[in-house]
Amino acid sequence: MTDAESRISAAGVTLGYGDRIVAESLDLDVHTGVITTVIGPNGCGKSTLLRALGRLLRPQAGEVLLDGKAIGSMKTRDVARVLGILPQTPTAPEGLTVADLVARGRHPHQSWIRQWSAGDADEVTRALEHTGIADLADRPLDQLSGGQRQRAWISMALAQGTDILLLDEPTTYLDLAHSVEVLDLVDRLHSEMGRTVVMVLHDLNLAVRYSDQLVVMRDGKIVASGPPADVISVELLRDVFGLDAAVVEDPVSDRPLIVPIGTRHVYGEPGGQPVPVTNEATPASV
Repeated sequence: MTDAESRISAAGVTLGYGDRIVAESLDLDVHTGVITTVIGPNGCGKSTLLRALGRLLRPQAGEVLLDGKAIGSMKTRDVARVLGILPQTPTAPEGLTVADLVARGRHPHQSWIRQWSAGDADEVTRALEHTGIADLADRPLDQLSGGQRQRAWISMALAQGTDILLLDEPTTYLDLAHSVEVLDLVDRLHSEMGRTVVMVLHDLNLAVRYSDQLVVMRDGKIVASGPPADVISVELLRDVFGLDAAVVEDPVSDRPLIVPIGTRHVYGEPGGQPVPVTNEATPASV
């Protein structure tokens, strides 16, 4: 059943590639106007679920609904006017400029009777300004830093004019400073422009910091979902990620902060179990 506040949902979805099933019987409602982040161990089906939500992968069972309609039955152009997706490793032709890339986001709004217009140019300009890269419009994409390149791709999705953005690992290959820069941008698009965002992230603390809702996957199943404070616990981290950690309050965001426990094994009686000594800790990135 689709939640009344949801514009996109998965209902009993089973996903796979050929005979290999990756995720089975998934039910998910993405709440409108919030940032939802899917987390889980490598290979659990996070990116596969996002591909299905973006109509890049057809479910083997069940269906993905967009505004109450089966997304697989909708025209590609109609989907692209509502939903934008940024793959994990997007590619562009060599030498393509930032402005030309962002302009591609306007393609769903054009047809043989509606060609490029001043309105399209205005949308491209606004997208570049919102992402802070208007000064890079004439630069080739392959000459940008990682953070600038991600901003350019997000600008293209923004120029598309969609209400829903799906971002698969938008911080891949970025250092911490550039990761925060990109996620700050995503947060502004959500808070200032009302975009509904679904992301896949590996870094657990960044996922907690920047998300209204977390969806936790393990072995192709959704095992928990809800606000970060309701989802993140010592038990969940151990059960889902095999991670021994402390969960404390983040002094900046007042949200959970995950502190992995570095352990040294101290053996006591013969045959006894290792005793963890918890005097070492580092920030979480899983």
